Amino acid sequence: MLKETPAKARSGFGTLFVLFVLQIATIVLIVTMPPLIKVLALLAGIAVFICWFGFYMVHPNQSAVLQLFGRYVGTDFVNGLRWANPFYSKQKVSLRVRNFESSKLKVNDHAGNPVDIAAVVVWKVVDSAEAVFEVEDYENFVNIQSEAALRYLASSYPYEAEKDSEISLRSSGSDITDLLRTEIQNRLHKAGVEVIEARISHLAYAQEIASAMLQRQQARAVVMARQQIVEGAVGMVEMALQRLSEKDVVQLDEERKAAMVSNLLVVLCGDHSVSPVINTGTIY
Repeated sequence: MLKETPAKARSGFGTLFVLFVLQIATIVLIVTMPPLIKVLALLAGIAVFICWFGFYMVHPNQSAVLQLFGRYVGTDFVNGLRWANPFYSKQKVSLRVRNFESSKLKVNDHAGNPVDIAAVVVWKVVDSAEAVFEVEDYENFVNIQSEAALRYLASSYPYEAEKDSEISLRSSGSDITDLLRTEIQNRLHKAGVEVIEARISHLAYAQEIASAMLQRQQARAVVMARQQIVEGAVGMVEMALQRLSEKDVVQLDEERKAAMVSNLLVVLCGDHSVSPVINTGTIY
C-alpha cells in the first residue's frame, strides 16, 4: 500500500518574483551582449521560460498529487500559489465532504422477501495518494462499493423481526446505521476514503408483495390490539369480583359469577356498543 508523503514544493509568490527578474535579465542580455553571451542568455531564457510551467494553485480543502514521469514524489496540502519542478504532473484531489444517494435497489431480505432499499453515504478523501493510485476511479469506486455493501446488509437481516430482541431493517435504525457504515468503510479503506455517515433513505416492500404484507401488518396489529383488550378486560372482571366480595355487596354462586363474567367480557371486548337487557325474573 502506497504511503502518502509531503511534496517538495515551495510558495509560488517568491519564485514568481525571481523568475520575472531572471526573464527580464535574459532578454536584456540577448539584446545587448555579444553573440556568445547571447547564445548563453538564450539558453538561460529557455530554461527560465520552462520554469514558468511549475506554478499551480491549491485551493482550501484540496491537495495536489505530484508525479515525475510516473513516479509518485509527494502530495502538497498547502493552499495558495505553489511552485514545484515544472516536469511534475499535478493531479488535484478534493478533500471536501461529499455525499451521494444510491439508486433504489431491489433485494431479498434475510427472510426472502423482496424489498426496495436506498441509502445516503457521506464521505471524504483522507489519503490522496491511495485515492489516486490504489483504485482506478475513486468516486465510481465509492458508489459501486457502497451499493454492494447495502445489498449485503439488506440480505443479512429481515425487514421485520419476529422477536423484539432481533435486529431488523425497519425497527433497528441505529444498529443498522452503524452496521452499514462499518460495512462500507471496510470496503473503501483501501481507497483512502473515510465514511462519515451512512443511513437508509428509503425502505419498503417491493411492489409485488406490498399489498400482501400490508394485510399481514394489519392482521398483526389487530391481534396485538385484541390481546391487549382481553388482558385488560380480564383484569377488570377480576377486580370487579374482588371488590364485590370485599364489600359484601351481593353473594354470588359459581353460576352467577360465570354469567357476570360472560356479560362483562362481552361488554368490554365487543366492537359495538351493547344494548342492556333488564331481567325481571330469575336465572333459575
